[in-house]
Amino acid sequence: MPAPTLRGAAAFVQQVRAAEQHLSGADPVMAAVIERHGPCTLGATRRDPFHTLCASIISQQLSSKAADTIQARLMAGIGAGRRITPPLLLAASHEELRGYGLSTAKARWLRALGEAAAAGTLDFRALGRLDDEAAIAVLDALPGIGRWTAEMFLMFALNRIDLFAMDDVGLRRGVAMLYNRGRPLSDARTLKITRRWAPYRTIASWYLWRVADPVNEIWV
Repeated sequence: MPAPTLRGAAAFVQQVRAAEQHLSGADPVMAAVIERHGPCTLGATRRDPFHTLCASIISQQLSSKAADTIQARLMAGIGAGRRITPPLLLAASHEELRGYGLSTAKARWLRALGEAAAAGTLDFRALGRLDDEAAIAVLDALPGIGRWTAEMFLMFALNRIDLFAMDDVGLRRGVAMLYNRGRPLSDARTLKITRRWAPYRTIASWYLWRVADPVNEIWV
């Protein structure tokens, strides 16, 4: 996937500003959150698609601190500078990947991901042309990637603007904190709340993560 042009990056920033205005007008609770946390910075950092997908797999079922530690070990071990690439990943054996702290399954999934990208069967350019659900289906078919991982990828690597991941613990906690005094909400109640944020649910999600975990900067 090519890096966005200045025109494309500027257009996305304008879209985010429009999203903030829409959310503030549609939901007084979200308006207060936006006022407190300031402008959304989603898209400010360009995320390499392959690296982002690898990082998502590494972070599955781990705390942010544990995931960051393992990812740092992996990158140092395979000689990655700022990003994990298919050639560097495939040059490491399964045993070496395990030695960096990956589980047996995650080591296998990362190698399968590297093989798919190297062979061209995972084509990020083609993926970027699909609509959200079609792209999620393609990613979900890869080993180790479920709907949550696919949704995170679309949000942070493809800058898809209208996604809410129902299975994300942080997002559900943020909704509960803002709309039910911290008590868990049913799927139906959660969906009813999130519908008012369309077509900018990704931006609303960014703010929910700020609410649920204000000291964690993984999503900045």
